Amino acid sequence: MRFSQLLANLRVAALATLLAACGGPPESTRNPRFEWVEYAGLEPAPGDSSGLLVAAPASAPGTFRNPILPGFYPDPSLVRVESDYYLVNSTFSWFPGIPVHHSRDLVNWTPIGHVFDRREQLNLDSLAVSEGVFAPTIRYHDGTFYVVVTLVGAGGNVVVTAENPAGPWSIPVPLPSVDGIDPDLFFDDDGRAWIAHNGPPPAEPEWGGHRALWIQEFDPASLRMIGQRTLIVDGGVDPATHPVWIEGPHLIKTKGYYYLIAAEGGTAEGHSQVVFRGPSPTGPFTPFERNPILTQRDLPAGRPNPVTSTGHADFVQTPGGDWWAVFLGTRPYDIAEVLYNTGRETFLLPVDWSGEWPVILTPGEAVPLVAEAPEGASPVSQGASFDSFEQERLAPSWVHLRSPQEAAYRLDRGDLVLEARPDDLAGRGRPTLVARRQQHAHVSFTAAMRYRPEAVGDEAGLVAMQQDESWLLFTVVRAAEGPEIRLVQRWRGKTTRLAAAPIDLDPGRPVLLRFEARGAEFDFSYALEPDGWVMVARGVDATMLSTRRAGGFTGTMLGLFARAESE
Repeated sequence: MRFSQLLANLRVAALATLLAACGGPPESTRNPRFEWVEYAGLEPAPGDSSGLLVAAPASAPGTFRNPILPGFYPDPSLVRVESDYYLVNSTFSWFPGIPVHHSRDLVNWTPIGHVFDRREQLNLDSLAVSEGVFAPTIRYHDGTFYVVVTLVGAGGNVVVTAENPAGPWSIPVPLPSVDGIDPDLFFDDDGRAWIAHNGPPPAEPEWGGHRALWIQEFDPASLRMIGQRTLIVDGGVDPATHPVWIEGPHLIKTKGYYYLIAAEGGTAEGHSQVVFRGPSPTGPFTPFERNPILTQRDLPAGRPNPVTSTGHADFVQTPGGDWWAVFLGTRPYDIAEVLYNTGRETFLLPVDWSGEWPVILTPGEAVPLVAEAPEGASPVSQGASFDSFEQERLAPSWVHLRSPQEAAYRLDRGDLVLEARPDDLAGRGRPTLVARRQQHAHVSFTAAMRYRPEAVGDEAGLVAMQQDESWLLFTVVRAAEGPEIRLVQRWRGKTTRLAAAPIDLDPGRPVLLRFEARGAEFDFSYALEPDGWVMVARGVDATMLSTRRAGGFTGTMLGLFARAESE
């Protein structure tokens, strides 16, 4: 069965039942009601070259599938507290900020909350999509969880605390003497604490991308820095080669040394993970002679199922003494141009620390997409989700763009109701947008929407968004002649109408809207009956949603959008 046939048959029986049950009087409102949303990830069938796609399978017993957090989950950091693991990621200008995931086996991760879930903690007004929350580090000490993080355009480096990692987390405390990005927090055996971070070199940069790593003592009681900072790495592993962007430092104490792991080479295909060690938190640090300990930049470009851009790792030790690393990587659907729409994702691999130095992968070794799981891990399924909005709160996978000043939505009688505002996606305002991550290159994203636009220009529907100037909008719009279905593209400062057709809305039934992503292409269709799909546009070029072409640091978000021409 081909992709389009498979997707057309998804949940037909369930859709028919849902639609038959939702008849009622006509509803005239500028605020659309979404009755349900379905996300279905698909993958090429193993060993098949004909284009056959199947539902993304669960991992087999004793194995796990990389990435462990697919989609836009970059810059991972984790901590273990007894038998529990907690992991955080960058979120940039999406709100709530910094998701917190919990696991007992390093493979199955459950979202339990966000660090920044209140406007008084984080103001993202007017920020670009790729500004905001950069590279958090999570640590635990003496009953308290700490997160140190860089807020680009929103306050610089800060620290927040919580007794429960699910929240609530405190109001951020600024760390004005910590410049640069990527702060790390390290607690030593003697009770002292240190913050290491990326910053400018001590003198004028000698080459493009010349950065340094610094460290300074931190008082966890007052949440303030102590004393003077110390330069611990200038430039990178081998300054003679002009390495770029030494960043993402983390300190680990083991085997009688202080090990400093860091990213080097920039966050694109040249990304790598390197390691140093020294006698104290302030060094001096000596680099491993066989660095890097993780990279994919030296693998052949034509390899199948490629993973690229690996780095920005954090280590954790299990109760049994094994070491594991989480790190970011990407999965291009086009390896020649390194195109991927899903953003930077969180991967997991064991750390070989049998010698004096840790190694994740030796140079030339590919990141496995299926690997042996930690002892006791259960199989994981990441392929599909169905949200009927019947809970008291919106699932934590749904986020908004920038910090809302008032509620952009409400849950009402099993529906998600969007509060339409005039803000467009192309500006830096507060659009009415509730979105989730695209986690597969091949995916179906379907929503049932009850909506009757009133004023000319009112619209509601689906969006696929990468950056402020790169998105596809598929909506029901009130045109001068009446309602129509419309597909619009925003790219390089220009908004282009790709397709439009009148639509005869049935007041007793919702309209079904669907994206079908096939790597570089999207299909767009709608239905007023579960088996009556109408193709609006097929094979739309979606490479403008890739990181390579859109720029920035995020991944594509698939969302529900509404706009009122005026309030």
